[in-house]
Amino acid sequence: MIISKTPLRISFVGGGTDLPNFYKENQGMVISSAINKYIYVIVKERYDNLIVLNYTSHEIVENIQDIKHDLIRECLLKVGIKNGIEITTLADIPSTGSGLGSSSTVTVGLLNALYHYIGISISAERLAQEACQIEIEILKKPIGKQDQYIAAYGGVKKIMFNKDESVSVEDILINSMDRIRLCSNILLHFTKITRNADKILTQQKANNKTEFLIKIANLVPQLEESFRLNNLDNLGKLLQINWELKKELADGISVPEIDAMTELAKSNGATGYKIAGAGGGGFLMSYVPRDKQDDFRKGMNDYRELPFMFDQFGSRIIFNIQ
Repeated sequence: MIISKTPLRISFVGGGTDLPNFYKENQGMVISSAINKYIYVIVKERYDNLIVLNYTSHEIVENIQDIKHDLIRECLLKVGIKNGIEITTLADIPSTGSGLGSSSTVTVGLLNALYHYIGISISAERLAQEACQIEIEILKKPIGKQDQYIAAYGGVKKIMFNKDESVSVEDILINSMDRIRLCSNILLHFTKITRNADKILTQQKANNKTEFLIKIANLVPQLEESFRLNNLDNLGKLLQINWELKKELADGISVPEIDAMTELAKSNGATGYKIAGAGGGGFLMSYVPRDKQDDFRKGMNDYRELPFMFDQFGSRIIFNIQ
């Protein structure tokens, strides 16, 4: 039995520049962090030759091609496992429409578990690359590459998406005390809305609002410099700029319910905010100085908070017994 543990993520600035229609002409880049909310994948050998899957649904099949869960099907094909296996996925939060990168987290965590199942340990780079191949090239999902890379690498990272399809990953150096202080000023609240990110990202790709994406990409070196100078509070300002630019990329990134929620966050002390992920629902990420947080939490009482900390590690194997 193999169990992998793979972190979800929050993205600070730069989201949307990891799509190929942008980075093939311009330098794409994001700053993102893994968080201590996880997806666990359990892989176990079966005595018979069936493939048994346990996720939000339950599947029992004899042939890989009959698997309905497209990510599991393609991961099995990639690793070369044909039958006689049982796979279970468990998540710390509901995975559909959270905006925290759950589908890519599943892909990275499943690949990691399956490779260890056949006795192979692979690098974070290879995990991320193969997860991108499955989701973007094989399944043709209209998504970018940032989620796969932060799930594989963990930590707080600057991830750069190059015109030649290569990806560069760099650590954002923040000492442990400042990392705790930064994380404590970022609050996540569920919007009560789930959405299909594919629809928003498909429209964003079609709209091709390059001028706005260039401005979004330019926020990355600004935030990197703010972190270097220990000006952590500048994140609030940059989140706000990123959010205003992001809303220009496609319809549905913000809706009246989200507009009302962001106004409430602002009136109760948030210096900046954005919807995590593609937008349209999921979690609102707000930057709130410590002296404003009591009032902020009272004002946001109708929305459920998700406490979290940053996670320094990417996908890892936490149980391995053959």
